[in-house]
Amino acid sequence: MSTALAEPIVVKTSRELPAPARSEFKTRAVNWTRLWAILRKEVIQIRRDSRSLAIVVAMPVVLMLLFGYGVSLDIKHVPLYVFDREGSQQSQDLARRFAASEYFSIAGVVDNYPALVRALDSGRARLGVVIPYDFSRRLRGGGPAGVQVLVDATDDNTANVVIGYAQAVVRGFSQQVQVDWLGRRGQPAPPPALQIQGRTWFNEDLESRAFIIPGVVALVMAVIGTFLTSLTIAREWERGTMEQLISTPVTPLELMLGKLIPYFVLGLLDTAICTAMAIWLFQVPFRGSLMALFAVSALFMAVVLAMGYLISVVAKNQLTASQLALVTTFLPAFLLSGFLFSIEQMPMALQVITHIIPARYYVAMLKGLFLKGSSMNLLIGDWLPLCGFALLLGAVATRAFRKRLA
Repeated sequence: MSTALAEPIVVKTSRELPAPARSEFKTRAVNWTRLWAILRKEVIQIRRDSRSLAIVVAMPVVLMLLFGYGVSLDIKHVPLYVFDREGSQQSQDLARRFAASEYFSIAGVVDNYPALVRALDSGRARLGVVIPYDFSRRLRGGGPAGVQVLVDATDDNTANVVIGYAQAVVRGFSQQVQVDWLGRRGQPAPPPALQIQGRTWFNEDLESRAFIIPGVVALVMAVIGTFLTSLTIAREWERGTMEQLISTPVTPLELMLGKLIPYFVLGLLDTAICTAMAIWLFQVPFRGSLMALFAVSALFMAVVLAMGYLISVVAKNQLTASQLALVTTFLPAFLLSGFLFSIEQMPMALQVITHIIPARYYVAMLKGLFLKGSSMNLLIGDWLPLCGFALLLGAVATRAFRKRLA
């Protein structure tokens, strides 16, 4: 019985391996040929999918128009009903004061209290002013002349603002009456004890549109970027083409970059569209640098694209992926980014949660660029967290994809 001698084990280097084996050493590197092939495949897919192109072009325009024209925090032309119980010259002067204000619009004049109540109940009036029967006599006597104001407070924020406007109108009328009363007696009106000389910065006209529109840009970018990329891998699974991709030597990093680069370019195109609409259509002042704007927008697009890609890898179903994308981007970007609601006024627990919302930092940078003209060194506090989100989500999304069917 002969025994064969054991052959020595030889460890070969990558240079000594044949070509197929050498390629195994390069699976984690980016092969530009494979990357270009995946990118070209995705561009062809986008061109064939007319719905995706419609979403890319139409949704930013529609959202900008809806929020730009439909959402306003400015309260003007509040419908007002007047119940003048006296009908004197001075009571009519007070009513004309309300009519001259841009914040009120006299919708009706009633001659009894029940009619005023019915106007408030039906919603025809948001504010009712009742001028007492002895209004002029009290003013001539130098005593206090009270005016009753009834406010529809179903919307408490609007009610508080409207009360403030009404008090300002009455206060201005009272000061004018005091000046006239002392002037008729040859006495100068005493100067006010305290004078406030106010100047508004960054939003001189106090237009809510200038506050809202930059946040709309962030909202559009978050929804578009995450929604479209959330369908990329899920679409491959549903159409049965994932098996072909898995059988190729393409790496997870190459697949992710090839899938996301076309949407990155489309996202920057949407940024340009939204910025142009904000500046020329809605007349929002832009005082910053366009280069800085596209730099921060590119970083935010990288974050939302990586988030959408991660959702697509995990979901493996287009319907589920699209629903997850809307829930994880639209609602947080709308409610917790400072887009409409001040973060400082939120409960402390929610203020802490907002720090993990990428849109929070992008909204802050957009408002700084549009209204303040902030330079990049002033935006670094919001820039660095977005860089961290981009690196973290990119790494997690790359590792989440596995080249296996199970």
